[in-house]
Amino acid sequence: MRVGFLVSGLVLAVFLTPAARAQVQLDVSKITCDQLVHSKIGPPRLVAAWLSGFFNGRGNNHMIEADAFQTNLSKLETFCYDEKHFRIPVMQAIEQALRKNQ
Repeated sequence: MRVGFLVSGLVLAVFLTPAARAQVQLDVSKITCDQLVHSKIGPPRLVAAWLSGFFNGRGNNHMIEADAFQTNLSKLETFCYDEKHFRIPVMQAIEQALRKNQ
């Protein structure tokens, strides 16, 4: 499980480095819906893939279903594109968007 987090973190760091030049670290818990949907920290699909790995790893789930990932990403983007949700941290938005639509 730790290896998955390490690999996910390295992939995220590699792809987000140009977007976060002045930052040494990125606090994922502070990424907002606005930052996600407007690609302010990286491509939304890449950020969502890292977050999916984080949440699945936390739940000790080592399988990724491509269809479920795409469905959940669509739900998250729909939720986050609503201007009233722009300031909500993405980690909270994930829980709200997926719970709301289940």
